[in-house]
Order: sequence, then C-alpha cells, then structure tokens
Amino acid sequence: MEIRYTILLVIFGCALVTFIPRVLPLMVLSRIQLPDWAISWLKHVPVAVMAALLAQSLLFSNDKLALYENSLNLVVSLPVFLVAIFTRSLLGTVLTGIICMMLFRFIF
Repeated sequence: MEIRYTILLVIFGCALVTFIPRVLPLMVLSRIQLPDWAISWLKHVPVAVMAALLAQSLLFSNDKLALYENSLNLVVSLPVFLVAIFTRSLLGTVLTGIICMMLFRFIF
C-alpha cells in the first residue's frame, strides 16, 4: 500500500490540532496557582457537561422535545441516577444501566 504525503500531512495536522487544545491548558494551568474559588468552580464543570449531554440524549430526538419516544430511556435513567448518586461507582452505574435497559426492553 502506498502512503501519500498529503494524507500523512493531514493526519499529522489533525493530530496536532487535537493535541494542542488538550495539552496547552494543562501546561499553563500546572504552573499557575489557582485561587480556591476557581478550583471549587472548576470541580463543577464535568458534572455540568455530563448533565447537558444526558439531558439532550434523554429528552430530545431529531432536535425536538420527544418525551414519548424516549420514555423507556427516561424510566431506565431513574434507577441509574439513584445508583450513581448513592454509590458514586462508575462500574455500578454502567452495569445498572445495562441491566435495567435489558430488563425494560424485554418486558416492554
């Protein structure tokens, strides 16, 4: 198989464009002492991002609010959220989601 240099340059360019926004903030922030309020605020960012992603996938379908179409997902999400809140275990949360979805699809 022949490797074209343009394809290779595109691959390296994409890798660089992906790498820089991830590494540059880590390098800069590792040398700066952030205030306590900033660290406290940054701890909430992953939870907010995850909530936004989950809300969109649970409530919307084809860019429209579709509660009826996603009703099975909404019902399954309740025990999964409870397991996530009380155990704080990623493995337990994922297994609960898989098992609940399997059971609810089998029943309904």
